[in-house]
Amino acid sequence: NLRPRGTIRHMIEIRKTDAFARWLDGLHDMQARAHIQVAVERLAAGKAGVARQLGQGVAELRIDYGGGYRVYVTKSGYDTLVLLVGGSSKPQPAGTGSQGARA
Repeated sequence: NLRPRGTIRHMIEIRKTDAFARWLDGLHDMQARAHIQVAVERLAAGKAGVARQLGQGVAELRIDYGGGYRVYVTKSGYDTLVLLVGGSSKPQPAGTGSQGARA
């Protein structure tokens, strides 16, 4: 669960890894970037949207825009979430390696 237990009376602190910041800054689709930033702002307000637990403390936040985007998140302490990496859920052409910036 991405939301801390109890009633949220303040914003959740969001931290971004360098990998996430590079991925987001590298998106050429400005509308996709805006959709992702709105999803991050909603996450900070305690509204995770479409998210699922993947295990080992990592959750996948799904952004349904264009071909679809994913942001991978983990908790750090009581009220801090760390945006690990992001990626596109679009299939990649053969021979291009992994999707998006997933590591």
